[in-house]
Amino acid sequence: MPDKNQIIKLLKELADMMEFVGENKFKVNAYRFGANSIRGVESDINQMINDKKLDQVKGIGKSIQAVIYEFADQGRSSHYEDLRKQVPLGIADLLKINGLGPQKVKQLYNDLSISDISMLEDAVKNNKLDKIKGFTGTLIKSIPEQIAQIRRNKNYILINKAMESADSIISKFSALDSVEKIEVTGELRRGMEVFSSLPFVVLIKNEKAFLKEFPPELKFTHKDNKINVTGFNDVPVVINYYENRPDYFKGLLITTGSDGFIQKSFGKKELSGKNETEIFRNLKVPFVIPEMREDEFLTVKDKKLKENSDLTVSDLKGLLHWHTTYSDGRDTLETMLNEAIKLNFQFAVVCDHSKSAAYANGLKEDRLLLQKEHINKLRDQYKIKLFQGIESDILADGSLDYPVEFLPYFDFVVASVHSRFNLDEKEMTSRIIKAIENPYTDLLGHPSGRLLLSREAYKIDSKKIIDACADNSVAIEINSNPKRLDLDWRWIYYAREKGCLFSINADAHATTEISYLKYGITVGRKAGLTKGEVINCFTPESFSHFLNRKVKRNI
Repeated sequence: MPDKNQIIKLLKELADMMEFVGENKFKVNAYRFGANSIRGVESDINQMINDKKLDQVKGIGKSIQAVIYEFADQGRSSHYEDLRKQVPLGIADLLKINGLGPQKVKQLYNDLSISDISMLEDAVKNNKLDKIKGFTGTLIKSIPEQIAQIRRNKNYILINKAMESADSIISKFSALDSVEKIEVTGELRRGMEVFSSLPFVVLIKNEKAFLKEFPPELKFTHKDNKINVTGFNDVPVVINYYENRPDYFKGLLITTGSDGFIQKSFGKKELSGKNETEIFRNLKVPFVIPEMREDEFLTVKDKKLKENSDLTVSDLKGLLHWHTTYSDGRDTLETMLNEAIKLNFQFAVVCDHSKSAAYANGLKEDRLLLQKEHINKLRDQYKIKLFQGIESDILADGSLDYPVEFLPYFDFVVASVHSRFNLDEKEMTSRIIKAIENPYTDLLGHPSGRLLLSREAYKIDSKKIIDACADNSVAIEINSNPKRLDLDWRWIYYAREKGCLFSINADAHATTEISYLKYGITVGRKAGLTKGEVINCFTPESFSHFLNRKVKRNI
């Protein structure tokens, strides 16, 4: 049975291929809308498929239902297969290049017979794109680096896909009689950002029984105590198995890594113990949580910064930086609030997109005042403390996109860059610092602008930006969206040293995305963050005090 993300991916790819071959634009848009509708489904999507109840999902018409039901029943889509025959194999990679899209890709194919990234690369080198309508110098200049990035990232997956795949593997092996225990290990256990393989350690009762019971749908090769599985969700799986507990925990420690951490912490000493904690204790090495076992941790000189993080999702009292149907969110203000209450949050700060974000239905002043009226009414109806914030675009000159006299209307201001990513380092750094220095800025949103496996961070002097946040009492966001995980954990140590505060945010556009917070917590744990450094962990009263630290607000 496919998961939600696989269904969304199928519908989006179908839409792209349909547009490429010239299908009716309304039909194409229906598939794109359908993908967003599936993303917003809160119920068990597999149960809805089993019960044939997809007709209850707005935007999922009969033709799209048929595609999903076939995909669920047979693991394939005949509509997809028919389109693939009409679309050259390399077109999918061309569609990954920012600035192209199906229409421009079709233009390249029709005008220059370009059907893969190698042909596009040659066309750029030979200046063949210069005279094609719609291909600007900026777009053409960006293509070679984007192609290089696509090649680098081809065999990697994001943390959410990795965790979903890992859960599936754990479920399969936990059901085997020969298996006593299974855990993820390696970079996934350490909570890194992207992954080229999924490693596990397994405690088994008997090797012969384990190999005989091995799930038949998984293709594998076997040598010594290591099994390599191929063809599972597009990523290699490595199984390290052991028949006794001491070997299992020794294997767990070593395979978790990092190699540098293991070498510098333990050298060639013999590792022994009934569990990881005992192994550390036996060698008189302070215990370090898996997420922090990186070379960067060993280079930190401040002992306080080297203490293990105890941060968990349940420590978050405030749900900050989320969007509603007022801008580009898929759930209403009430729906998001009800979910926040269900998850035991004590306060919530809605931060829809600002007026410059036309692509996201950003709010102009008149609509913001209407939202404020709505929020004031809800404050009387809900026990949760509700604040009105805004994710305000940082303009090219560093200004926020509302006049200074309007900014006091907001309880909380997130300043974020959403445009002009190609400024040079000096310009981009000055731009962001000017926004940080605005007295109404409370939080710097997704500071580097990176989209993992998709878009590189813009060029900035991270030290200067962090210093500015510290000097101006502006918190720094750890954006928990698996595509962002930004601020990069490697910079959190420096920001902590400077005394910065942080906010761990899902940047949720639907209730289903609030769960992204677990990835932001992992990022924070990697750099030892504590509850006192995270404004979401404040009480509502302490958070209100934070909001009044620079300018007096009517809270």
